[in-house]
Amino acid sequence: MKIRTLVVDDEPHAIEVIEKYLLNFNQVEIVAKCPDAIQAFQILQQKTIDLIFLDIKMPGINGTDFLKSLKNPPNVIFTTAYSEYALEGFELNAVDYLLKPVSFDRFMRAMDKVYQLYDRKTTLALTHDLPIGDAESYLYLKVERKIIKININDILWIESLRDYIKVVVENQVYISKQKISFLEEMLPERKFVRIHRSFIVALNKIASFYSASVEVSGHELPIGRLYKQDVQKRLKMENFHFS
Repeated sequence: MKIRTLVVDDEPHAIEVIEKYLLNFNQVEIVAKCPDAIQAFQILQQKTIDLIFLDIKMPGINGTDFLKSLKNPPNVIFTTAYSEYALEGFELNAVDYLLKPVSFDRFMRAMDKVYQLYDRKTTLALTHDLPIGDAESYLYLKVERKIIKININDILWIESLRDYIKVVVENQVYISKQKISFLEEMLPERKFVRIHRSFIVALNKIASFYSASVEVSGHELPIGRLYKQDVQKRLKMENFHFS
């Protein structure tokens, strides 16, 4: 999927600079460019836009007033030569505020913020777009600056580390910034069970279990009190017997 982008600036050179910088980001598609807020509003009525690069000082309606007028605005990065608008820009929940002339290094940092927002929605997903006869499914997980492809059949357990998760497979651990509850929704329920607010385990990787814990690959993981009844039910369905 592409990040569909609109560039709004009354300076043609400023638009050219943003276009040139965006050529380095394959995930971005420039849907439209325009010199003022009126045309930008018309484009938003006609096209789906995920991100706007928005100048502030423009003829007619300025960028901040334009953003305030939108009921459901896309993500916005302000681009302007005037630093005095920065506070108002951030109060409007802008992703970033770029002062002209914009260096490529500073532009990259702004785009990294966009990717972090976008990746929360898109990179943690299961795909079944595989050759016919291949019954495996994969999880695409952002680890540092890379997207890692993980076969869900290899996952032993997933552990919550506050705002991060730890995905454990044989001889490998992946750390990603994500909430465990979001990942829980993405995994096939028939293959995984939530045993604790901090742990999800693969049912077929459970070697043994007691009333308060399960053993997975030589590690004992706790069963939370609030999850105990559901865990016991799921394990009985898998023909396990409690010790």
